[in-house]
Amino acid sequence: MLLNAGLGFAIGVILALTGAGGGILAVPVLMFGAGLSASQAGPIGLMAVGMAAALGALLGLRAGIVRYKASLLIAASGMVMAPPGLWLAHHSDNRWLTLLFAAVLLYVALRMLRQSRRSAAPEASPLQKNPPCIRNTETGKIIWTTPCARALGLSGAIAGFLSGLLGVGGGFVMVPALQRYTDLAMQSVVATSLAVIALVSATGVASSALAGQLDWTVALPFSGGALIGMLGGRMLSARLSGPRLQQGFGAVAGLVAIGMVVKAVL
Repeated sequence: MLLNAGLGFAIGVILALTGAGGGILAVPVLMFGAGLSASQAGPIGLMAVGMAAALGALLGLRAGIVRYKASLLIAASGMVMAPPGLWLAHHSDNRWLTLLFAAVLLYVALRMLRQSRRSAAPEASPLQKNPPCIRNTETGKIIWTTPCARALGLSGAIAGFLSGLLGVGGGFVMVPALQRYTDLAMQSVVATSLAVIALVSATGVASSALAGQLDWTVALPFSGGALIGMLGGRMLSARLSGPRLQQGFGAVAGLVAIGMVVKAVL
């Protein structure tokens, strides 16, 4: 129990220091630290990430930076697709599931390293000049159009499916999607993404629990440790350099991805 709580604490600290995408390390940590398979670790990692994201989302709501209508639309699409992803995870060969997870983790690592090099860029930097979702200059709220709803709904569906399949929160999908399809500031992007992760994760965890696929003896201490780590990591984050953290996370994630490939092959 203490080992699982310690592993969760480490994940909570990483989440607080690196943002929404940091939760992707929860599954490999459970695989290497607790000896679980990818399909066993997925629901537990999802529970821990979801609880930590819920805490971050509540803080964002209190600060008024969560775009709750957008998060509800995205989460609704994700909730529909999370159970099919979960079903596929439990009907897939564990070796191929591990390799797929390693590929996704490697993508996140490379993206984090690229972000660290662009740290001098302005905070809000959409990848396209005219995103489908733009804010009303007077109210700050998103102006809803069909292209906007379609783009956010599709992003949510992808994040939800991967959430169920791999046991990840989907922040590595939602953050770049919100940057691409909206003109929100980065602070609002992360807070809205955390709200989506919390809602979608709840669906995946509930499905796993009802199917009897959630090991509570590991999940509860791991999730509790993650929450404590999240709170502790928030105090550290203000003192540490953003680009250095991104580089460190990218390097660790890349090494873990390689380790997962070796584990799957051997």
